[in-house]
Amino acid sequence: MSEEKQPIIDIRHLSKRYGKVEALNDVNLKVYPGEFVILVGPSGAGKSTLIRQLIREEKPDKGRIYVAGRDITRLTSGELPYYRRNVGIVYQDYKLLPTKNVWENVAYALEVSDVSDEEIKRKVPKVLQAVGLEGRIQAYPSQLSGGEAQRVSIARALVHNPKILIADEPTGNLDPEASQDIADILEKINCQGTVVILATHDRELVDKMRKRVIVMKQGRIVSDQNQGKYMS
Repeated sequence: MSEEKQPIIDIRHLSKRYGKVEALNDVNLKVYPGEFVILVGPSGAGKSTLIRQLIREEKPDKGRIYVAGRDITRLTSGELPYYRRNVGIVYQDYKLLPTKNVWENVAYALEVSDVSDEEIKRKVPKVLQAVGLEGRIQAYPSQLSGGEAQRVSIARALVHNPKILIADEPTGNLDPEASQDIADILEKINCQGTVVILATHDRELVDKMRKRVIVMKQGRIVSDQNQGKYMS
């Protein structure tokens, strides 16, 4: 296999149990640079567990996860912050800081990484413009629509220029129009070279996007199709 075809994510024989529940059962998955991958499946299928493994929130019971050639299951606690700066994460419930405005919420992700004030002033406007929020920088989370709040969350995830962006049910609280806006932003991010992994229950969105679709059931991958459609 040529160098450019090496996977950026290589999951090998991944398994995870919670008591008697087998959340992941011998999962194998390769994701290549530039891909947009959609994870679908019923609640309890293992999508969120897989995401927790990818951001090293948890460790697997068995198996390995290689990201850009490095086994992240063996990262030390000191190495985790640097790794997570290269993997952006967007959640369904936004996780914005209520006492900070839009600008401050995004800037905070850089401040905790000891980024200089000059770099913050350079980076924050760029990512807010990328998600269409340059006119809302002074607004607080309570003043935002659900779609706007999710765009702030995406901007915050992008501010470190991650190689991989993981979105866990990002449209779960949104109406169809706002959901489509978020999908369009994720596609734009992907077109700029960032790998996007989207976990969703939104059948209509999946069918419209025609990306690579991976179906999970009972902790296993049961289908993997390029330009796929939603399969329950």
